[in-house]
Amino acid sequence: MSNPPVFHTLGCRLNAYETEAMREMTQAAGLQDAVIVNTCAVTSEAVRKARQEIRKLRRDNPDARLIVTGCAAQTEPQTFEAMAEVDLVLGNTEKMQPATWDSLPADFIGQTEKVRVDDIMSVEETAGHLIDGFGRHRAYVQVQNGCDHRCTFCIIPYGRGNSRSVPAGVVVEQIKRLVDRGFNEVVLTGVDLTSWGADLPGQPKLGDLVMRILRLVPDLPRMRISSIDSIEVDENLMQAIATEPRLMPHLHLSLQHGDDLILKRMKRRHLRDDAIAFCSEAKRLRPDMTFGADIIAGFPTETESQFDNSLRLLEDCDLTWLHVFPYSPRPGTPAAHMPQVDGRAIKARAARLRAAGEARVAAHLSKQIGQKHNILVEKPRMGRTEHFAEVAFGQDQPEGEIISAKIAGATDRQLLACTVEPA
Repeated sequence: MSNPPVFHTLGCRLNAYETEAMREMTQAAGLQDAVIVNTCAVTSEAVRKARQEIRKLRRDNPDARLIVTGCAAQTEPQTFEAMAEVDLVLGNTEKMQPATWDSLPADFIGQTEKVRVDDIMSVEETAGHLIDGFGRHRAYVQVQNGCDHRCTFCIIPYGRGNSRSVPAGVVVEQIKRLVDRGFNEVVLTGVDLTSWGADLPGQPKLGDLVMRILRLVPDLPRMRISSIDSIEVDENLMQAIATEPRLMPHLHLSLQHGDDLILKRMKRRHLRDDAIAFCSEAKRLRPDMTFGADIIAGFPTETESQFDNSLRLLEDCDLTWLHVFPYSPRPGTPAAHMPQVDGRAIKARAARLRAAGEARVAAHLSKQIGQKHNILVEKPRMGRTEHFAEVAFGQDQPEGEIISAKIAGATDRQLLACTVEPA
């Protein structure tokens, strides 16, 4: 008996979005008995985990055709071509083209071409295939892909290509469809979100898009924006932070480090004081604003005092939600050729960052006790506040709805709700 494709997604929210797009395309194409792995290439460890997962999926699905795609497939297709477990390697452009999936049911018969990966840098458009959300609670809308910057630690531009933007009108129409389908929260996502618009006529900014969506889709209850580069935030986005209650008071920042010399060696576009100034201004405009951030521990040449600058950044920027990345050299990047930090030191520094981050989460949650929050229900007994804190319910709640609840308590990781009522 034939079975629909099995998908396994590694990496970022954009990959998760694209997996859902592929799910729709494979269903329309009638593809059966396939396992599709959407890989991540952000670190060497991510590629190692992808290979490990592929071997496991092959053992669990011995008769299926195994397809590998995503950023790791794009940046190093030969790695996966050499794996006996893999039947086909698709690039990031190819995976988002319906014609690719339409051809596969027939092509797999006597197929000789194992790799279909074109030059990602030649791609000039993005989001040729848009989905109407996934899940039952929150929809992710891809508005941008690729990156024009070349941070010395990052391979992602070579997996995603140069920055391309989805026109504002297309984004607005998709969000209107999502609201009509009952979604109460939409997240704008992309690889380098604050570069949105640079390749469009008139070069609009992300803040222009945010304000336009909120103006033209008045029935949208909640909007979030995913990871942003604070140095590229424009005036209209700051205005939206100050004046638009439907824009949630939670921003995830691509900070990466807290030391100026390391930031320069990373080829970042901001310095420590820039990050602190942005967070201070955002909190002035929206006092309840919370921040998440990406921080790399153990970047090449990092000293203990430079690492301490990253630790102090948690307090200086009032960070709450941390994504900590222990540095690992990525072949093909300039940082891989810099003097490396000892692996044990990297592991220890990452652990210290995570512990400091966990303490800040616990402190944030404890301050919410006794407060009332509007909560988007993600699962019958779990939801998230406007600030993205996880909330546990004592009784089942309607998935996808926004409810109001008073916070009765907190653990180190989540809030405990009581007195639930409609928002």
